[in-house]
Amino acid sequence: MQTHKYDVIIVGAGGAGMRAALESSPRARTAVLTKLYPTRSHTGAAQGGMCAALANVEEDNWEWHTFDTVKGGDYLVDQDAAEVMCKEAIDAVLDLERMGLPFNRTPAGRIDQRRFGGHTRNHGEAPVRRSCYAADRTGHMILQTLYQNCVKQGVEFFNEFYVLDLLMTPNTAGVPVASGVVAYELATGEIHVFNGKAVVLATGGFGKVFKTTSNAHTLTGDGMGVVLRKGLPLEDMEFFQFHPTGLAGLGILLSEAARGEGAILRNSEGERFMERYAPTIKDLAPRDIVARSMANEVREGRGAGPNKDYVLLDLTHLPREQIDSKLPDITEFARTYLGVEPYTEPVPVYPTAHYAMGGVPTNVDAEVLRNNTDVVPGLYAAGEVACVSVHGSNRLGTNSLLDINVFGRRAGIAAAEYALAAELPNLPENPTAMVDSWMDRLLNSGGGERVATIRTELQNSMDRNAQVFRTDESLAQAEADIAELRKRYENISVSDQGKRYNSELLEAVELGFLIDLAEVLVVSARNRKESRGGHAREDFQDRDDENFMKHTMAYRDVEGSITLDWKPVVVTRYQPMARKY
Repeated sequence: MQTHKYDVIIVGAGGAGMRAALESSPRARTAVLTKLYPTRSHTGAAQGGMCAALANVEEDNWEWHTFDTVKGGDYLVDQDAAEVMCKEAIDAVLDLERMGLPFNRTPAGRIDQRRFGGHTRNHGEAPVRRSCYAADRTGHMILQTLYQNCVKQGVEFFNEFYVLDLLMTPNTAGVPVASGVVAYELATGEIHVFNGKAVVLATGGFGKVFKTTSNAHTLTGDGMGVVLRKGLPLEDMEFFQFHPTGLAGLGILLSEAARGEGAILRNSEGERFMERYAPTIKDLAPRDIVARSMANEVREGRGAGPNKDYVLLDLTHLPREQIDSKLPDITEFARTYLGVEPYTEPVPVYPTAHYAMGGVPTNVDAEVLRNNTDVVPGLYAAGEVACVSVHGSNRLGTNSLLDINVFGRRAGIAAAEYALAAELPNLPENPTAMVDSWMDRLLNSGGGERVATIRTELQNSMDRNAQVFRTDESLAQAEADIAELRKRYENISVSDQGKRYNSELLEAVELGFLIDLAEVLVVSARNRKESRGGHAREDFQDRDDENFMKHTMAYRDVEGSITLDWKPVVVTRYQPMARKY
């Protein structure tokens, strides 16, 4: 066991983690731990843009952006947090510009902006150009820019260190405070303990709980899983976004930027069907509405293809130079993976699991909550792992790249300021006990179950039973499947007994987190007997503000069962109303 001491420990080196590191490292001694090399983080897959009311190409303001965020989240958004994000969006974009990010430009040399789903002017009057973009590689450019600036600033990275446990120690008042993390070094198999005054979680989402997903194989909810196992809550885990335009059958993402540039969704009859579902903004409605509309077209027999199981994204009317200059990556994906030429053929698409609106509950300063009101001293979270609830039950496109920059920055500042005023907490008596026991059990179980088999069965069940449309019956089936898979997980066999880059062991650990998070999602979804945002219940098709205008708080009790509580939604100015587009 090797022990390291730092003021601030950041777990994850995607957009949120590195944005936090840029703020923390000049103020306090900071370590950044990541199971991936930083530029492989999933932020790099984000395509369409980062929104801010710059008003570079048409009138806009942060209040319209706030309204769109609240309405887009089906009024489950905490409005104080949304106001913070939308106010600070402008400086967040300008910060990246100063760091060297190569945004697309207007003829006048300003940052260019384009339309995106759910973003409107004057409180829903018409679509607005708010998304700041770098072709359809915006996330890639953000990730590279942040990494270059971290290197320039001398940030200390521990690459390919997989954090498996969060360490917490009672303070003099008996309140548990964050005291560090335990990490597994992939290159050597050695266990490292990082003792710190503050810990920032920035580990991303858990989309690999589904089979059809835009998420990379590494998005297994590690940070959420670690927090849940410490008895801390997860918030609003039933809300999962299904991006409308995944490549049919594959889930590989085609950015909403295509529709922002004028692409049209059509059914097998060639009809622009979104005119029936969202007559004002049509194909640029929020993602939950578009995804449900697409699924409904397929269910009612208007799907395209030999099996009538997808719809079509039509770019054929767009000028080729516009496609080449503003949508180069996604059109190449269509050619490479489906053999479709977007210049002349519509592209087969269907919703794909994309983004977790829920996560580790935080306040606007990124402090992690241990209940509805009290924080865990020294523990912070930002990015998709966190739920400050700026996304409510449905995230608007481009608000994710904004979220990681605004709240990543806030997390880095808050963690560093806390660390400078705090003493280094003592470590627990045997800090690696849990990890040692876990690793020993996985390596020496002698069981006959295979990681790949259980993972595939879990993902298939979640796709069948907890995807775009859900019922109590389907969710009950998913819950039963998860319970059975959890028992089988106890008999996992890891045949590779080596220490260096034991990917089989790594995948076994990740599967454990996925099973935990699938259970939280399903239990939370069964208890929310309404339809709202990314949670569509066919047996409860209406939004029920009287009974469910509140956040779900899920805890894992000492017996391992999931128990639920509720937290009020913060409403400052926008009262819930019918969600029409």
